[in-house]
Amino acid sequence: MTIPTVTLNDGNSIPQLGYGVFKVPPADTERTVSEALEIGYRHIDTAAIYGNEEGVGAAIAKSGIARDELFITTKLWNDRHDGDEPNAAIAESLEKLGLEHVDLYLVHWPTPGKDNYVHAFAKLIELRDAGLTRSIGVSNFLAEHLERVVNETGVTPAVDQIELHPAYQQRETVAWAADHGIRIESWGPLGQGKYDLFGTPAVADAAAAHGKTPAQVVLGWHLQKGTIVFPKSVRAERLRENLDVFDFTLTDAEIAAIDGLDPLDGSGRVGTHPNEFD
Repeated sequence: MTIPTVTLNDGNSIPQLGYGVFKVPPADTERTVSEALEIGYRHIDTAAIYGNEEGVGAAIAKSGIARDELFITTKLWNDRHDGDEPNAAIAESLEKLGLEHVDLYLVHWPTPGKDNYVHAFAKLIELRDAGLTRSIGVSNFLAEHLERVVNETGVTPAVDQIELHPAYQQRETVAWAADHGIRIESWGPLGQGKYDLFGTPAVADAAAAHGKTPAQVVLGWHLQKGTIVFPKSVRAERLRENLDVFDFTLTDAEIAAIDGLDPLDGSGRVGTHPNEFD
């Protein structure tokens, strides 16, 4: 199976669908990532704070897959923004992953109360230039944070990884990113099971029409809108299901119906607000 790729603003390509290991227990990570790679995933998204980079690295080493066929993302945690801490942090992540470089390194949260995210991103520019990561980006940044990073460093992040699902579509941030060539990655693309997404007529009706599961329909919605997405599961059958989303196309009306699930008042957020997390 060929997973579509999208081109980032630095010229590098990223598989549009990958496997995210957020909340995958460290003891299970090697097994689940190995299964994902066997099934056909080539894009793995982890983070230092997840505590499972070693498992990801072990699975990569066992896979026998050529390094240039893989796309590996990890992230800089909130307490490593200052001084030269980003240099030490990426060195630790690379050691755990068993890699000489990652494909994408992200500032995990803006932590605006500490006012050090611009410095953190400036250090990521140095890490990219040193060859320790091919691309750099951010996560959980709102338009105001993105604008400041671009204005103060002169470098535009390649991606912004944000909470994004039908009930919380972050239209302002998505629009700002699109205007500046920043690709959006969705975390929690299925709403983390915190509301009855799959029971909504917009999703259920489209699933019935296309002979797909509600989860596949929502993933298809993300993909058709150009979002990079990496659903998380620890079950091989669900990993296969999440990858089986390239043989149908939602109609414009179906896309519009799912778009309409966002109440637009911010009440659909199921995670933490970036301005409230330091």
